[in-house]
Amino acid sequence: MDNFSFSKSIKTISQSPSAIATLVGVLILIAVLLKVKKIKFTTKLVAQVGVVLALSTVLSLFKIYKLPQGGSVTLGSMVPILLIAFFYGPEVGFLTGFLFGIIDLMLEPYLLHPIQVLFDYPLPYMALGFAGYFKNKKLLGTVTAVFIRFLFHVISGVVFFASSAPKGQSPLIYSIVYNGSFLSIDCIICLVIIAIIPLKRLYTISTSNN
Repeated sequence: MDNFSFSKSIKTISQSPSAIATLVGVLILIAVLLKVKKIKFTTKLVAQVGVVLALSTVLSLFKIYKLPQGGSVTLGSMVPILLIAFFYGPEVGFLTGFLFGIIDLMLEPYLLHPIQVLFDYPLPYMALGFAGYFKNKKLLGTVTAVFIRFLFHVISGVVFFASSAPKGQSPLIYSIVYNGSFLSIDCIICLVIIAIIPLKRLYTISTSNN
């Protein structure tokens, strides 16, 4: 490819929000796949990932309220994913969140574009694995992980739901308000649950004889 063609390709990508989102999404997936390869799977770990996915799925079915274009406040459906990230590290959290995103997509699909699906399902839940970097500061880890999930939804909103913004309102502001309206409450619910459950005891039970 000559310099002119390369420059033209870069310019085309830079002028297309969906192309930029595609590039970002693919790069993130590659980075996470490289991380996940480091996981040492045991029978117990696989079983616990399965239990976490089941718990998160059941909790996600209990909705306090649901928004018309996707997104809802649940009874702490993110908590099991956050806990497995705290106990086993971010890599296991990334994988578990990614798998839950696929499950959520199958249960309640809202499909506009393949990259929108990526940014509204696997990537946001995968982001909950970042909690694993905050094993000793679990409340901070929860807020950080949910905020990163929020960023993925905001990007999706700006790129793929801009037409839904009220006339005269910035798509970015619309996406921030829309996604913040349910994720902020969901985050508070997770913080309360994580603050009151006996994490040390659960950690001991979870990691013993692993």
